[in-house]
Amino acid sequence: MIDMRDKTPIELRALRQFVAVAEELHFGRAAQRLAMTQPPLTLAIQALERRLTATLFERTRRSVRLTPAGAALLDAARRVLTDAAALPAAVQAVARGESGRLRLAFVSSVAYGPLPGWLRGFRDANPGVRLDLREATLDVQLSAFAAGEIDAGFVLHAPDSAPVGLEVLPVLDEAVWLALPEDAPAARRSVVRAGDLSGVPLLTFPRPITPSLYDAIFAAQRALGWTPDVAQEAIQMQTLVNLVSAGMGAAWVPESVTRLQRPGVVYRKVHGAALQAQTSLVWRAPASPVAARFIEHVRGRPAAAKRRQSRPA
Repeated sequence: MIDMRDKTPIELRALRQFVAVAEELHFGRAAQRLAMTQPPLTLAIQALERRLTATLFERTRRSVRLTPAGAALLDAARRVLTDAAALPAAVQAVARGESGRLRLAFVSSVAYGPLPGWLRGFRDANPGVRLDLREATLDVQLSAFAAGEIDAGFVLHAPDSAPVGLEVLPVLDEAVWLALPEDAPAARRSVVRAGDLSGVPLLTFPRPITPSLYDAIFAAQRALGWTPDVAQEAIQMQTLVNLVSAGMGAAWVPESVTRLQRPGVVYRKVHGAALQAQTSLVWRAPASPVAARFIEHVRGRPAAAKRRQSRPA
């Protein structure tokens, strides 16, 4: 039984000395193993027994045996010493970003593009890192950064309009396409003209989600002479595409989202609408070691961020 009046912790040296005697069951051999003489080792074991108020060894002239208390301490002492030996490597791994937790937020559009490949490659290269993924729009991410809830995030915005106050790494530039119901007259063209869109209602995301891209889209619409009625707002790109599938209207989406195929939906470019969307990886400086490691992982794979110039059917 431990004397609760003595709050001083047991030193690792005392545990190493105890384990050596317990494994050798001979004070002389244990002292030799520890590169010390036997009398100080005997005194150290006696001091440990007084500290624990328990007899750890039964000693005779011919033998040394563990008591039940000693056997219980041996298992615990080995675990403590093993953990202590592993501690420097564990701390160094965290300091290098090879271990720990990465809290990463992302907008839904990048999940249809390079994000899965980036995550797979990072996880394969850093198995000691736990990924905490959170789908979140720009406005939600900004609040999460302010609250210290995320380490980095992928955000969607108009070109060169990333949120201020954060470090920014642009990772993906892509055209913005129009998702149309396949039975809409405009869908018959491979490239839609503004006149084809007369009377077509618009499905869009709320402005706070990505103000710069929202403003760019509505400016482009005005320049085209298309001033549609907004039939519905929805937060998720997938929801917008599903509403298009239901025939409720048309929706602007980044090219990466055109990989999302839904019955009754076609994707078209609009003549004269030079709309571009940019996705950036953002973080608050200084980045944590594991976040810095992820940032360099993404930075080193620029080819993954290039969209091939294809036209969805």
